Amino acid sequence: MFSKILLASDGSNHAVRAAEKAAYIASGTPNAVLEIVYVVDSTTSKTDVLHNGNTELIEQNRKQRLEKTEELLKAKNIDYKITLLHGDAGPSIVDYANDQDFNLVVLGSRGLNALQEMVLGSVSHKVAKRVNCPVLIVK
Repeated sequence: MFSKILLASDGSNHAVRAAEKAAYIASGTPNAVLEIVYVVDSTTSKTDVLHNGNTELIEQNRKQRLEKTEELLKAKNIDYKITLLHGDAGPSIVDYANDQDFNLVVLGSRGLNALQEMVLGSVSHKVAKRVNCPVLIVK
């Protein structure tokens, strides 16, 4: 049923929990492919450059953020690939998910309080409202 799954990940604990659910869903679907999408926004990009400067170190640090997720998927024999996007997380994930015709989008909930979510909006809320396929938000 869900053979093409997008897993939005930033390497956080919430994202790893989302990866566990995505792996569970993918393991029950023959030939399922899971795509990990990591979005580098302008703040992350600036921080990476200021702290590392070296392009190779930046790439290595970004890859390290997804290590737990990759280990989990490898342990469960799930086919996956990693895609790096640039821009604001919510709109970037929405555009990519809709353009690539995913069957399911899985992402973690960062746990903003009601005021923060009202003022800032959450990535998961933006994705759930605008993506054309089912969305699973993992707490």
